[in-house]
Amino acid sequence: MAKKALIAVGGNSLIRAGQRGTIEEQYNNAFATAMGISRMIKDGWEVVVTHGNGPQAGAALIRSERGSKEVYTHTLDMCVATTQSEIGYILQRAFTAAFAQLDLKKEVMTIPTMVLVDENDDAFKNPTKPIGPFYTGADAHAKKHTLGWDIVEDASRGWRRVVASPEPIEILEMDIIKRVIDMDIITIALGGGGIPVQKKEGLIFGCEAVIDKDRSSALLASGLDVDVFIISTDADQVYLNYKKSNQKGLSQVTYNELKKYYEEGHFPPGNMGPKIEAVLRFLENGGKKAIITTFEYIADALEGKAGTTILP
Repeated sequence: MAKKALIAVGGNSLIRAGQRGTIEEQYNNAFATAMGISRMIKDGWEVVVTHGNGPQAGAALIRSERGSKEVYTHTLDMCVATTQSEIGYILQRAFTAAFAQLDLKKEVMTIPTMVLVDENDDAFKNPTKPIGPFYTGADAHAKKHTLGWDIVEDASRGWRRVVASPEPIEILEMDIIKRVIDMDIITIALGGGGIPVQKKEGLIFGCEAVIDKDRSSALLASGLDVDVFIISTDADQVYLNYKKSNQKGLSQVTYNELKKYYEEGHFPPGNMGPKIEAVLRFLENGGKKAIITTFEYIADALEGKAGTTILP
């Protein structure tokens, strides 16, 4: 029976630091990522890929805002939905090219994915997730007044809109994803953490929120009972005292050791923190193994030669 992996791809895999984020740049970066993952597939792994959408969703919001006098605008759930298709298309092209180069007879499919959240989640009362571009104080406060935005100041860069980031409760396409995997098709799903939706009287409604992709990826990994949950990020492994003189890399840790480091404050909320939290959740729910590394080192990390491996 084939081993199963869920790989949560970070935003750096499509738009790197210093890049404008053109479609050509995104494709070239996606191809490099797809090659790394395809080598794993060639070794016999069944793979599900999830991905972030931060830069792309920000761009979608700018287009929506600036074109509002001429065309209809997009709500946040629609921004997530459109970027799922956009990024899925780029990744599908990249994987198809990687499969051809490695002589792999595989198919790949993107599944637009909705994630249920609770309308009474406290996150809706206290929005904290920054999205979109930075604004001057005057512009931000004008948008707060006219559009009802919640805004927050970044001392060094200006003001940004903040939105709710509620807990993912249920992945609505879970059974569909399982059936596609059973067909031996490489699956791209849960882009941007999933389209945030609520249910009322049996009907589905989108909502103004952004779901953390690592949290929802952990939920999907648990639901699929994968053999390994891999988070691909911009750090080759997890570090204690990151970028300090006493920085120390972690090659292999247990759940209890990682939780202790997390509680000691080694992993900032805006950086490694959500990834560590997601791994801990996955292992708490019976997960077998998790890995955190960059896409270049996924194959080596599976052999314990790179990255950080976290065991129960």
